[in-house]
Amino acid sequence: MGFCMCMYFLFTLLLLLGNATADLSARQPNIIYILSDDLGHADVGFTNGNIETPNLNRLASEGVQLDQHYVQQVCTPTRGALMSGRYPIHTGLQHDVIYPGEPWGLPTDETIIPQILRQYNYTNHAVGKWHLGMHKWSFTPLHRGFDDFFGYYLGAQNYLTHINSKGFDLRSNYFDKTGKLVDELRHDLDGRYSTELYSEYLRNLFQRLKTQENPFFVYMAFQNVHAPHMVPQHYIDRYANYISDPNQQIFAAMVSAMDEAIGNITKSLRENKLDDNTIIVFSSDNGGNVNCVRHVTSSNYPYRGGKRALYEGGIKSPSFIWAKNRLSPGRSSALIHVTDWLPTFWSLASLQGTLQPNQPIQTKPLDGVDQWRAIAENQPSNRTEFLINIDTKPVHCGHQVPHGGIRWKEWKLIIGAGGPPSGWHPAPNLPWYREPQTCQEYTYSGIELYNVVKDPSETR
Repeated sequence: MGFCMCMYFLFTLLLLLGNATADLSARQPNIIYILSDDLGHADVGFTNGNIETPNLNRLASEGVQLDQHYVQQVCTPTRGALMSGRYPIHTGLQHDVIYPGEPWGLPTDETIIPQILRQYNYTNHAVGKWHLGMHKWSFTPLHRGFDDFFGYYLGAQNYLTHINSKGFDLRSNYFDKTGKLVDELRHDLDGRYSTELYSEYLRNLFQRLKTQENPFFVYMAFQNVHAPHMVPQHYIDRYANYISDPNQQIFAAMVSAMDEAIGNITKSLRENKLDDNTIIVFSSDNGGNVNCVRHVTSSNYPYRGGKRALYEGGIKSPSFIWAKNRLSPGRSSALIHVTDWLPTFWSLASLQGTLQPNQPIQTKPLDGVDQWRAIAENQPSNRTEFLINIDTKPVHCGHQVPHGGIRWKEWKLIIGAGGPPSGWHPAPNLPWYREPQTCQEYTYSGIELYNVVKDPSETR
């Protein structure tokens, strides 16, 4: 083949690739948000942790790893901030989680992600843990913009029996042909591991979605790795010759079970030819739980503290965003808060504002900002600060005095109490690991100021 012919084919190929990318940028993307529960920074391979997570590692290496992605210090506040785009102090969720029987949740006058995306013709699907209110139907997923829901309403339960302190809580919610909401308790799934059920549900969902013209939003909130620590034996067997402590084996196996489920989900995306136009975001809802537990099994190392703390180990999440053909692999140091995903997804759904919604969308003032260009073009973040939290009430296994925190540029100010927990917890099968006390003593210093760029471990 002559030189001219080679150049002709090369030019044609580049032109086709360019057109494909241009066409993709003019299409509304499918969006999947995967939220892990109580996952520590050092509990995954892509942050140099020592638990096997090949599927997460692959997605992180193919996408953009978010080195400064922050969430709230505990479960319900993070989920509310994600869905509403607003700080917990603005939604009343700043204090703690919703415990069984408590009659509150994310206020129903908040406009959340699926309600916005619906106005751009998205279908919306929630799977896994809800934990944003269930004492009235109006607080549950199908009354908040989702088309269907498969999972549980409360915060923790048995992975196999699906029972919590108040009873059985695994359900399918959907609207029947008459528009009536169906709440089907799934007793037929008693004895099956929840993580495997969720990935199976999504694989079936993707087979249906591949034939629809509308884009979709999937909120996949895994139960892993929240207590109780349970996992099928075949996952534990992987670590029999690697980790000696049985509790550590179970925890590592739970992480691997979630990783395998994510691998099955992404495989289904490819098989159904949905991956070319899908964006996946992965994060944890807070740091790993290293306080008031019988055995410390998680690690936020090298960061300080963990779940319920305002230190980096409590709020800095192992995170990435993956988007085939939309993002070049790399890392982003942009300062990103969990509230930013609502305006970012809104921008993507509206094609950066070029599409008008079916009906005008009214939200309360947002605390989040659109971060797509910061991520996609490796530009500086659209924020220089975020509020960590303000809470005046004591929390079980957490702060016992009023506390608050704010991040501004490289500086982090904590008033009242950054913890507990407040220590550093290397991965347990590393040689310098020492078992901490079950509930740590904590000395309140009043005011703490850290340069978290120069001192990310908050040691001085």
